[in-house]
Amino acid sequence: MTDAAATPLRRTPLVEFHRRHGAHLVPFSGWEMPLYYTSILAEHRAVRSGVGLFDVSHMGIFSLTGAHAADLLGRRTTANVEKLAPGQVRYTFLLEATGGIVDDLLVSRLDPGDELARTFLAVPNAGRADEVEEILRQHRGPDTTIRRWNDTVALLAVQGPGSRSLLEGLFGWQLGGLAFYHVAWFPTAPGGVPATGALGRPFPDGLDGAYLVSRTGYTGELGYELFVRGADADALAERLVAAGATLCGLGARDSLRLEKGYLLSGQEFHRDHTPLEAGQDRFVELDHPFVGRAVLDQQKANGPPVRLVGISVAAAGAIPRHGTSIRVGGQVVAEATSGGLAPMLGHGVALAYLPKEVAVPGTEVELDLRGRPVPGTVVRLPFVRAPSTP
Repeated sequence: MTDAAATPLRRTPLVEFHRRHGAHLVPFSGWEMPLYYTSILAEHRAVRSGVGLFDVSHMGIFSLTGAHAADLLGRRTTANVEKLAPGQVRYTFLLEATGGIVDDLLVSRLDPGDELARTFLAVPNAGRADEVEEILRQHRGPDTTIRRWNDTVALLAVQGPGSRSLLEGLFGWQLGGLAFYHVAWFPTAPGGVPATGALGRPFPDGLDGAYLVSRTGYTGELGYELFVRGADADALAERLVAAGATLCGLGARDSLRLEKGYLLSGQEFHRDHTPLEAGQDRFVELDHPFVGRAVLDQQKANGPPVRLVGISVAAAGAIPRHGTSIRVGGQVVAEATSGGLAPMLGHGVALAYLPKEVAVPGTEVELDLRGRPVPGTVVRLPFVRAPSTP
């Protein structure tokens, strides 16, 4: 029997850790992952007010090395990767020729810049990792090596306004110099050198005695993502929990990203929308050739026909979901791509692609919630704005 439902689920190095801590495990993109530990709402609030810990080892983890590695990534994504400085991280999109988003991913430059060969780390979504790998392999030159490390490397996300102080207190690091969307190596033991972070260690061999720390995340809060040896992940997670981090699952990860208006693969895009339609103009660099650029050039000149917007639903107990119909002037104009409760606002919110003529903040819409018409209002994203962090 070859039915996809019969395919064994993959497990991260933290699966036994999750079981010990009472996680509610569910299938997700071919992996067995924690949906929640105590409650989605409690975990959500912990990240907004303190520190949350997520296992995100299911995300694709690829290294790309070679003199033309930057050229490969630049031709296949909307980022001009040739311009990335050592230690810089870029959020970007891999497109089809139609301009539709295949996946969004993070690209980090790991080499210190003193040699011709470049080294990059690419992290796509779990459900698209195999496809992204195949596309990159099809387009790579003979001097570019692509390796996938999910079997030996784990990825932990430490997110929330207290994340910096927790990590600095636990490891003696000085994270103030690690700028937003940058990455560096930090020692695993307090007192290790350099406590301020550095480049130049090989990936993943450098994980013996150091963690690769990226100041990124999917929550909209101050946060860090730690690449660690899979064999070390369980013990590290226990230390983080003992230091005060709240364990969080995919449920809180989804509600946190929804409050910030962040895209979710398979909902906000599935080859059917461009980054400009998704309102991600700032992550599209039209100063280099890449697959799908011709369509984006046209949309840049004429304006995209639809635009991803936020919809606020103030009615008590009215919670939109993926697929909720949205009407303007009595006509169905779209379906919600994502929807749910915004815990920090106390009411429902949704994301949807609306025709450009009505994708304007203040536009009144009507949502069909199980046959009941409920009013909503188009609002600027994000729904929840976090205080700025240094």
